[in-house]
Amino acid sequence: MGTTKITVETKVNADTKKVWEYWTQPEHITKWNFASEDWHCPKATNDLRVGGKLSSRMEAKDGSFGFDFNVIYDEVVPQKKISYTMEDGRKATTTFDAMGGRTKVTTTFDPESENPLEMQRSGWQAILDNFKKHTENN
Repeated sequence: MGTTKITVETKVNADTKKVWEYWTQPEHITKWNFASEDWHCPKATNDLRVGGKLSSRMEAKDGSFGFDFNVIYDEVVPQKKISYTMEDGRKATTTFDAMGGRTKVTTTFDPESENPLEMQRSGWQAILDNFKKHTENN
């Protein structure tokens, strides 16, 4: 892990209260937390507090592959910012910026070393795009 960080962002047509709710509540996380239509997130739990744990299961719909995504929260500022550390020690921060009825969601994360940076950026951006779609359509 070097100093390289990757940033992805989107603007959601919803206020920060709704965006925060859809980002943090397990019943919503399972509806958007995957990078492509052939994947899904069958379960998620979230203890949203410093020292609390987010755990989500991501897997291919055909059952061919899956993994658990687990993080421990380092900072939680309601409707503003979430920072966490992943199991392998990498860190990520997501911010929620109010823009007059819209919310800019920005995530900056430490990449892992096994996959190309662009592949990681694309995957995290796809998840963020799914989040935007789910939030705006519900």
